[in-house]
Amino acid sequence: MHIAAPAAPVSDVRYRERLSPSLWTLLSSAVVAPMVALVFVPLDPTIALAAGIAVGAVLICLLVFASPVVEVRGGELRVGRAHIPVDQLGTAEPLWADEARAARGPQLSATAWHMFRGGIDPVVRVPVLDPGDPVTEWVFATRTPDRVVAAITRAQSR
Repeated sequence: MHIAAPAAPVSDVRYRERLSPSLWTLLSSAVVAPMVALVFVPLDPTIALAAGIAVGAVLICLLVFASPVVEVRGGELRVGRAHIPVDQLGTAEPLWADEARAARGPQLSATAWHMFRGGIDPVVRVPVLDPGDPVTEWVFATRTPDRVVAAITRAQSR
């Protein structure tokens, strides 16, 4: 008799993006390694080299793994540690170039929740429809705003 294995759970993740630092940021942080090594050279060159490599690797790992994640999953939009059900959101709007710059600056509402990352120009603006929420809109950085908007729209239609 053949017993079927249980089906693997279907992931309900519609979109996921880690907003990791740019290559230049990572390279700039790696400059710490030789500085740390120079501090320990008077003790022992081998210890200095090991300490420099360890500190550089730890710093780069922290920068990458502590980066916020943009995710549409389980009927929720998650940006970093913040999350909101998609049924409380209006129509999402992708913004690039000058529109994105304006949304991050002069057009940014005092009641907006925002999360920006250096080196990531495009943003998504999503109005919050819940009248009891003091936040009127979410404005956040993403490398692919059109995909985020599509994922939010798909999640809202379910």
